[in-house]
This record gives sequence, structure tokens and C-alpha cells, in this order.
Amino acid sequence: MKWTKKDLLDLESLNREEISMVLDTARSFREILDRPVKKVPILRGKTVVNMFFEPSTRTSASFDMAAKRLMADTVNISPKTSAVQKGETLLDTARNLEAMKIDLVVIRHMSSGAPHFLASRIKSGVINAGDGQHAHPTQGLLDMFTIREKRGQLEGLNVLIVGDVTHSRVARSNIHGLIKMGARVSVCGPSTLIPMGIQELGVKVCYDLDKALAEADVVNVLRLQLERQKKGLLPSLREYSQLFCVTGERLKKAKPGITVMHPGPMNRGVEIEPAVADGASSVILDQVTNGVAVRMAVLYLLSGGEGSLSEAIKKEA
Repeated sequence: MKWTKKDLLDLESLNREEISMVLDTARSFREILDRPVKKVPILRGKTVVNMFFEPSTRTSASFDMAAKRLMADTVNISPKTSAVQKGETLLDTARNLEAMKIDLVVIRHMSSGAPHFLASRIKSGVINAGDGQHAHPTQGLLDMFTIREKRGQLEGLNVLIVGDVTHSRVARSNIHGLIKMGARVSVCGPSTLIPMGIQELGVKVCYDLDKALAEADVVNVLRLQLERQKKGLLPSLREYSQLFCVTGERLKKAKPGITVMHPGPMNRGVEIEPAVADGASSVILDQVTNGVAVRMAVLYLLSGGEGSLSEAIKKEA
């Protein structure tokens, strides 16, 4: 199979085979990350521009590191250093950068659809690193990669997503990707934080966390987006924590060996108990490591990579 897409904007537009191709490619890069020398010159001569118009630690560092592991040149643009501060449009900024002969643009933006807008107007490949409440495709891919790594498969697993689903682009990308790969997905949270009509995506809705955990093989705990809770969607953080915090006591009633995930950053003691976040069931730091491998795979494929990765590494070495 050959990768044919110029951009990675969401997981809705990928089919099952394309998702598998990214995950399989990432597996080869994951092995490279354990080597003493963690670089391969596959993207030598390519330039990746990281445009992050929202605060980000994990994702921006992960993309930058992924590009450097492939020996690409990187340029990092933030709102404070961008001419957008002087009134330049996003499109003009991108076009000026493209005139400098760049190859890929990674963009995070507070407005849903901003990556799609750019992708339809510039020739360089565009990767969505999170747009508004819409999508975060590489987080969805790295979550699937981590689940497959820990559980051996995605097909048939019960994956529970807990928390602020309404505001979560991570939840949407997880739902679209996991269902395509044959997993059964449930969501659980306060009714005010569960979008109306989400069942139409093939998702089961539950408002009782203890009941939902009893059926789950994997629980993905979402960050409670505190900055968006001024609209009176929650009576109090204390009540939210009592009803929806994933605690050690609650996990005692779950299936043995349940896998605990969180996309970060965590509100410890609000949505997840510290002992659970750091406990034996947690794969949260594995998600961070795997994120670099998945982003290496995405950069490689969107740069025209194809065929056997091991042959490509050998050829370029």
C-alpha cells in the first residue's frame, strides 16, 4: 500500500488501512528510540515548520523531537514571535514561510478548521496538531498505538473515555479512530459534558463511572478543561471529583489488568488520583514516548516515505 494523502487533518478522513499503515510504521520508529543513537537521516534536507498558536508543551516538543530524530531542519513559530501579532493573516504567514521552500507545516490553533483552511491553500503538507474542539489526530494515533502495544490488538476491546467529552478534541479523534479499528467505545461523564447526539458516532453513553469501569479493558481519562468551566456546567470540582475521578478504590471493581491512559496535562486529584496516574496500570508516560514514534511515522509518510521502512533506513544511513 502507498500513502497518498498530502495532509493529516483528522482521523475521520483516514480508512482502516491508512491508520494501520501509520501504526505499523511507528512501530519501526519506536525501536529506533531505544537505540543508543536515536537518529536516522530519512528526512535530511527537509524542513518542518511548527506553528503553535496555543500553549503546548507535550505536543510541540514531541513534533520538534520527531523531526530532529529524522534529521529534518525545524523552525518553531509561536504567537509571540509571529508577524500575526502585527496583523498578518495566518495564510500570509504560511505563504511567506512556504516561499522559503519548506516541506511540512505542523499547526495547532484555537479555531476549529484552521488546519483545513491552510491545507486547501498551500502546497506543503499540513499536519493538524490540535484545532479548537475538533480534532487531534496524532494524539488519537498514539493512543491507539499504545493500546495495541499493551493489549496486543484493538479489535474487540472495550475502551472507556471519561470526563469532559464536550470540549475534547482528543475524545473525538479517539472515537473515530478506535471504532474504525474495531474497538467498542463508551463515554462517561456529567450530562453537561457529554455532547448531545454522540451516540450517532457509534458510542455508548453511561453516567455511572463504577458501572462503566466494570466493562472496560482500557480507560482513557480526559483532562477537565478548567478554563472552560465558567459556564456553570459543573456544580463544583469537589462533586465532579467524587463522581468521576478515577481512583484506586474504583479500579478495584474494574477488570483485572485494566489499562489506564491520560493525554495530559493532568489535574491530579480532580479527574485522576495520583496513585492511579503513577500506578502499575498506568501507561501515561508510554503514551508520551510513543507520541514521538507516531509523529516520526506521520512526518515520514507525508514526506513521501513508502515501502519497507527498514530498507529506507538502510538506504539513507
